[in-house]
Amino acid sequence: MDQKQIIRQMLEFNKAAFDSHFKAMLFFQNQNEQYLLRFLDKSTWVPEKGKKAVNEGLAACKTNCENFKACTDENYRKALDYFSNRQPQGKSKDKTG
Repeated sequence: MDQKQIIRQMLEFNKAAFDSHFKAMLFFQNQNEQYLLRFLDKSTWVPEKGKKAVNEGLAACKTNCENFKACTDENYRKALDYFSNRQPQGKSKDKTG
């Protein structure tokens, strides 16, 4: 078996595992966000500035998770492209002349 094919299969497995774990992490993060927002709605003693700060923090966390996922997907795509069986343009396997 070709080494590039083995590495490509390993990358595909790692990407699938990452996607699965990331999806689970997002699920728990969304659940915690819902609990926190319900808590803040029922808490009359928390000032509006505090509620606003929490909402901004939650929005920043979501944005950062989306950016991280997009960056990771792009890097997996680049790695998979690199280890694909295609030859880069302009280069040939034949090293004669």
